[in-house]
Amino acid sequence: MNIYQLGNITDKKSALKALGVESGGVSIMAKKMELLYFFIKDLKTPAANILKQDALSIGAELAVPGGVILCEKPTYDCILIGTKKHMELLSRKELAQPFGLKTVATELKKFLSTKRYPTQIMGVINANDDSFFEGSRFVADDAVSQCEKMIEDGADIIDIGAVSSRPGSTPVSTGIELERIQPICDAIKSKKLYEKATFSVDSYTPSVVEYALQSGFTLINDITGASDEAIIKLAVKYDAKLCIMHMQGTPQTMQKNPQYEDVMVEVSTFFEERLAKCEALGLSRENIILDVGIGFGKTLEHNLTLIKNLNHFTHFGCEVLIGASRKLMIDKIIPTPTEERLPGTLAIHLKAVENGASIVRCHDVTEHQQALTVLEAML
Repeated sequence: MNIYQLGNITDKKSALKALGVESGGVSIMAKKMELLYFFIKDLKTPAANILKQDALSIGAELAVPGGVILCEKPTYDCILIGTKKHMELLSRKELAQPFGLKTVATELKKFLSTKRYPTQIMGVINANDDSFFEGSRFVADDAVSQCEKMIEDGADIIDIGAVSSRPGSTPVSTGIELERIQPICDAIKSKKLYEKATFSVDSYTPSVVEYALQSGFTLINDITGASDEAIIKLAVKYDAKLCIMHMQGTPQTMQKNPQYEDVMVEVSTFFEERLAKCEALGLSRENIILDVGIGFGKTLEHNLTLIKNLNHFTHFGCEVLIGASRKLMIDKIIPTPTEERLPGTLAIHLKAVENGASIVRCHDVTEHQQALTVLEAML
């Protein structure tokens, strides 16, 4: 007899079927193979004591600070630990409990019903001369040629913008933005490149967005996070998808000492509010993509926290985009020039995909295509 420890099994049902487990036992066992962790902030003390006992009664656990049993404070932060099967049981059990535990049960159900989307690569093209990475800058015919190359290299989506959003970037007029992107849109339309890949317009200017949508683009990448209702209405009008990004401040101010009490809570609340706004205007969650905004009003620690806990944002039922390509956070970890940050980019993006991201926005399509294909084979 030999025994060895297994690594993470992503597709648990397939592993059990390959072993020859009876069909009836596959679903039951798969739920017992995944250990989940949920951070619960400001849980009322009576609720913490009830949840602790209920968790222990089924073999799960609630990690709580000392003092909970004596009710020394009105609320406590806790970590709920258990398998998927445990969480299913608790999501039913806590529905009948007081002190806010019904809300806990409802939220657990959302996490347990999360849909997994296939991974897609979004290539980046900047139709301007001041984006932070020189290798992404293309204009007119060169931009169109680069679109065709990215499609050949495996890009599912091409994201085209004409205004830099790097920290401290200078805003440009609507006329200049449209002048930069118009010939690219015209070429994409005339060549029908939109039949070969999804085209995304990286803009929050309504007139620019509409011109792109009329040219065959079907995705709006809005770094202002749907702050302008006109952008949402355009997505509805043209049946386009909308990517909502979180940003603290503006590109001109966002990296001047960004602060959060809890970055996970604040970004999550932001998405809840914007999703409600979009749905009220007729845009369904199936047409919404969420982007936590790596580097947009965040310190290195904020960025790392969001990436480590990215799976949280999948419970909204939307696709999740990650965009850390060659960004400054890599330099903060290990000083590296922008041109040499591809290895760091791949490390971040591969971890983000493991943690729930389904769209990877990058400058280097070929390298990401290879890396993601190998990752999929290993998982």
